[in-house]
Amino acid sequence: MQIIENQHGTITHIGEVIETSTTEFLAQCLEPEELSFPVMPPFGSWVKSIDDESGNKIYAIITNATTAPIDSIHRARALGLSLAELKEQQPQIFAMLKTEFRAVIIGFETPAQGNNGVNPPHGRVFQYLPPRPPQIHQGVFSCTTDEITRFTENPDFLRVLLQVSNTPIESLTAATLREVYNIRGCDRPWLVKAGRVLSVLLKNDYDSLKFILGQVNVRDN
Repeated sequence: MQIIENQHGTITHIGEVIETSTTEFLAQCLEPEELSFPVMPPFGSWVKSIDDESGNKIYAIITNATTAPIDSIHRARALGLSLAELKEQQPQIFAMLKTEFRAVIIGFETPAQGNNGVNPPHGRVFQYLPPRPPQIHQGVFSCTTDEITRFTENPDFLRVLLQVSNTPIESLTAATLREVYNIRGCDRPWLVKAGRVLSVLLKNDYDSLKFILGQVNVRDN
């Protein structure tokens, strides 16, 4: 895992795309430098990759993460050892396991276009599926707080999120709202605006709306 610092915050290179489609991609976590398991990205957290053809920055949200043997025939078995004991007695274990995560594509940002020789700091943000997903073997990075703040200024991205299949959508939506709320510095007016968008999108599904808002459960400090 590689960590890079820039003016927009910390960028962490966490994985590589190993399977890709129009709506989502599967990535394998990079092996840590120390003898340990790769760190799973949290459920509902934000990652990004690149469509090399267009230069579009692809934004996605983690929907699932797994750790399993590289050899799909043999399952891992319980050894009754602590992590420290595994490192000392069975160090080969770490080379035999892989950690993967699946991320649903939530939108994209076009490359910044110069104007009269002046380059703007950002491109345009679109809260719908890009023309193409990232290519296979593209790097996957954690999003910076600046990127997440800009992308979520308009909470209409929740419309795309609610269309995700094969995942517990209410829990995913709530986890995403909690993540964004904290990243935006506990911006309660933004959370109220997001709640209003949800109430419109789920106007015919009050039970789901109530369940999502109940999981967000934000209290004033």
